[in-house]
Order: sequence, then structure tokens, then C-alpha cells
Amino acid sequence: MHTAAPGPARVPSVWPPALQLLLGEPAAELWSAVLGPLSGRLRSLTPAAVTLRPDGAATVRHTAVVDWADGRSTREHLAAATGTAIPPGATVVEGTAGGGPLPVGVWRWPLDPALPGLAWATSAAGVAGRLGALGVDVGRPRLRLRTYRPGRRAVVEVTSPAGRWFLKVVQPAAVADLVARHAALGAAVPVPPVLASTGDGVVVLPGLPGTPLRAALTGDPAGLPEPGSLDALLDRLPAVPARARRRTPGDPLPSLRAHAAVLGTLCPSLVARLDRLTAAVGAAAGEHPVVPVHGDFYEAQLLVDAGAVVGLLDVDTAGPGARIDDWATLLGHLVLLEHLVAHPAPLAAYRDRVTGLLSGRWPEGQLAARVAGVLVGLATGPFRVQQPGWAAATEARVALAEEWAGPPRSAAAAGRRGQAAGRR
Repeated sequence: MHTAAPGPARVPSVWPPALQLLLGEPAAELWSAVLGPLSGRLRSLTPAAVTLRPDGAATVRHTAVVDWADGRSTREHLAAATGTAIPPGATVVEGTAGGGPLPVGVWRWPLDPALPGLAWATSAAGVAGRLGALGVDVGRPRLRLRTYRPGRRAVVEVTSPAGRWFLKVVQPAAVADLVARHAALGAAVPVPPVLASTGDGVVVLPGLPGTPLRAALTGDPAGLPEPGSLDALLDRLPAVPARARRRTPGDPLPSLRAHAAVLGTLCPSLVARLDRLTAAVGAAAGEHPVVPVHGDFYEAQLLVDAGAVVGLLDVDTAGPGARIDDWATLLGHLVLLEHLVAHPAPLAAYRDRVTGLLSGRWPEGQLAARVAGVLVGLATGPFRVQQPGWAAATEARVALAEEWAGPPRSAAAAGRRGQAAGRR
């Protein structure tokens, strides 16, 4: 008799019921009950990605091996969500956690109820047929999944001898806004044009030429764009409306509090430090005019060629905000990357060039405080991707944020303190 492999042997009792259920031993029982009526028996179950919301709702994506009645064994991607994270249309079953019942929305990849276009966008035959009908001839495509956030979005890279494309799969209600956003921005900055879109939530974009700035940072420094060209790029952003349900533009505290709440739930020993960080950022962040911003401006969103920026990606977040936050996002990512790569010197040198450009632009300490807020958000990453030793990696990122949120000094000085912390 097969018995389902349990989740982690011990889930901290202080974690919310959603994580108790979806990451603990009950997860195997839940999925065995779901797969049983389909003649499937769970052989193994491993959490691959976890998103926790401040209200305790969670989404967990598992990889699993399932044995079927016809003798096949398949590798499956299984997703489950609780509370406010359950997307409309999900099959809802009842689990038990925290001493009581807990409704759970469940689905198997690629049948995401919030992303109905995902099923054909991850099938080579489906892509060839649907895109061909839309006037985009991709021949015999090869597909690569670049991003998948269950219930939220996915990105599929399509390549063939005819070219390269990206399928951005979103909730159907978001398509019109995304298409309009690309059209408005495309007249001023190098965003990919929308080639086609579908009513079930797929937006077709061409692959742009150029090298991701993240890759260029570890290559030839002469090929990097001058920070001033990034400044000019941001200055060219046209005004586009804010996304629905976006937090107050220019105020870093709502997202910082949300991230701190999640981290405090996962690592209660960090609560006091996170409280001090939130207070420090709030005291130093300052108020800034609302202007057009990218909203998620960092090195992976930029394509460069011979020192020029030739592509600006992922403009879903573009809209009104504080320009200082675009720069804080870029610096926060560069700071973290310095501590993740084997050879950080090129990254540190480029970050110094960026901070040099920005020196004196805002009152002392405001940029560094907002970089600290970005680093708190990035501290949720190790748990989200279920990195081995995620707790220690989380604490290290919080410590890095503390370096930047310290006594008011220049961003460059904060960076030097962060480098010292990384060597300890």
C-alpha cells in the first residue's frame, strides 16, 4: 500500500492554520483525498513555493509524484490556497487545521482557475494554433516557463526558428488595462509592443534585443549604461493611471508593514527588529511628489546593448508614485545581489555610480531608508521559494535592511556598512 509522503515533520505551532495545513503532514492527507477519486495515489509531495498574506491566507505550490490506476507515474504541480487567496472558480475542499475546518481551493497545473489561458499557453500545439489564428506565426514552438505565481500570473517564453515571443498570462479582467498600459508607454520608452491578446488572459509580446542588465553587470563594465541614461529613461515615462487597488502612491509604509507582518509571523524572533525597522523607515522616508514611475524598477527589468537601454520590461506596475522608490528598488536589488554572487565587485562599482548620481538629490537618509524598506520586502524571498536554510537567509536580509536604516548617512555609506555586514 502506498502512503503519501508527509510535508515537513514539524511546522511551528505559532504559524497560522493555513501553513499548518498546507506545509505540514495534513497536506499529504488533503491531496490524497483530492486525487483518490481521480484514481491517483500520492507517492511524494514537496513544497516548491509558498506565499503568505498578512491576513494569514496562503498559497502553496507543491511538486508531487502521483501513481495512477493505469500504471503511469507522473510528476505533477499541485496548488492550494486558503482564505482570501482562493481564486474564483477553484475547487474547494475542506481541510482541518488549528482545531477546526479550513476551506482550501485546489487545482492541478496548468488548470489554474484564475488564469484560464494558461492551459493552452503551456502547450506547444495550443500555442501554435492559437497564435497562428491571431496572425502570429511561431512555426513549431518550444516553450519555457519563466514565471508562475499561482492565481496571479505566468510568463511563458516561446522560441522557434521564426523568432522569440513572451506570453504573459494574467487574469482576464486585467488584459485591457495591460494592453492600454503598453500602448501608452510604448510611445515614450522601449517597452515591448502588444502583438495580440486574448479574452482568456494571454497577452503576446515580442522578444526584444539586448542583454538583461543583471547579466551585463557581471560582464564587460564598458557595456553598462551610464546611470544618467536610467535617469533619462525614468524622466520619459508618461503618465498612466494607477492600477486598481494599488496602495497610496509614494508611501512605502503600507507594503513595508505587510512584509514585516509576514516575516514576523514566520520568524517571531525578528518581530522587535522589524518593528524598529518600520519605525525607522517611517521616520526617515519623507514625503515626495507623485510622478510617473515604473513601480518595479530593477536590473532584471532592463535590457541593454552597447551602453544603451533598449528594453524596459514588466510595466504592469507603472503608474503614479515617488521617483525615489524606483531608485530605491534598483539599489535594494543591487545591494542584495552583491551578497548572492561569487564576484560582487562589478555590482558594487555600478551601485556606487548610481548612488553618486543621486547624491544630494533628496534630504539625507531618505533614499537609504527606502532602500531598507525594499530589502525587508526582499527578505520574504527565501521562504517563498523554500530555500534550504531560509530562516538564516531571512535574518541576514533583515540585518542588511538594518544597516541601511541606521543613523542618517548617505546611501553610499550605508552600502559600505552593508558590505561589511555581508563579510561578517
